[in-house]
Amino acid sequence: MANILIIYSTTDGHTVTICNRIKQALDPQGHRVSIISVDESAEVDLQAFDKIVIGASIRYGKHSPQIVKFISRNEQVLDGKPNAFFSVNVVARKPEKCQPATNPYLQKFLKRISWKPKELAVFAGKIDYPRYNPFDRFMIRLIMWITKGPTDPTTVTEFTNWQQVEDFGRLIGEM
Repeated sequence: MANILIIYSTTDGHTVTICNRIKQALDPQGHRVSIISVDESAEVDLQAFDKIVIGASIRYGKHSPQIVKFISRNEQVLDGKPNAFFSVNVVARKPEKCQPATNPYLQKFLKRISWKPKELAVFAGKIDYPRYNPFDRFMIRLIMWITKGPTDPTTVTEFTNWQQVEDFGRLIGEM
């Protein structure tokens, strides 16, 4: 079976939760899966892996600059292996923005980089108002008010379609 690396960047931890669910979908297929933060990726030998998956969350409309740098530094290795990219963002909670071709943040990201992932996914994220600092809580509530999302500052709302995440995990196993 394959040795699979999942590199991620996360703002509040939900992306790593998604990575773990992808791993759970791959485990029954006998794959070995390593999940590593992009912040720790400099020490990783990418050549040791058969497949590479990258996942990144959005905050204020952008993916992490570290993910962009990682992709730029390793594009040749990525291109030489089965690979995938997934984006985690709350705008994907909307049916018209939950597919790679229709998600504005993923499309903007793909235009910004030269790497062309072989598989793409976008997953709706989570709003965890109690965890946010006052500035982020205010800004995210404002964005949610504008986009008709949840605004109660005492709530946690998870929009992730876990079946979609597991299906993506199985797809990675079949690449």
